[in-house]
Amino acid sequence: MQIDMRNLVFLLIMLLLSACVTPRPADDAFISAENALEAAIQAGAEEHAPVELRFAREKLAEARKGMEYKQFDKAIYLIDQSEINSELALEKTKAAVIRRKVTDLARQNEILQEDYENTYGEDFK
Repeated sequence: MQIDMRNLVFLLIMLLLSACVTPRPADDAFISAENALEAAIQAGAEEHAPVELRFAREKLAEARKGMEYKQFDKAIYLIDQSEINSELALEKTKAAVIRRKVTDLARQNEILQEDYENTYGEDFK
């Protein structure tokens, strides 16, 4: 009976240890984060969202270090954070581009309004 109890205890310990092991990140995890980073750069995030872009790069670099030291849970978390920061940089860049277009169109509208008033007078509407 004692042998069975030892085997049971050993089995329980092995199960507990295996439950604590964090799985290695998927092979495409870095690819996804790198693609998100590249999309942000291509959209112009260096100009419009440099802080978020820097955070994304830093998190990706930290994730690589985590992989070197086999800190997979940390690496997975940092990969996700990098991707989130890249997406934020991309969206802030899109917003800045649209804001610039709106400003340009408002200026064009003012010019047209002035031309109209100069041509037809302020009372003619």
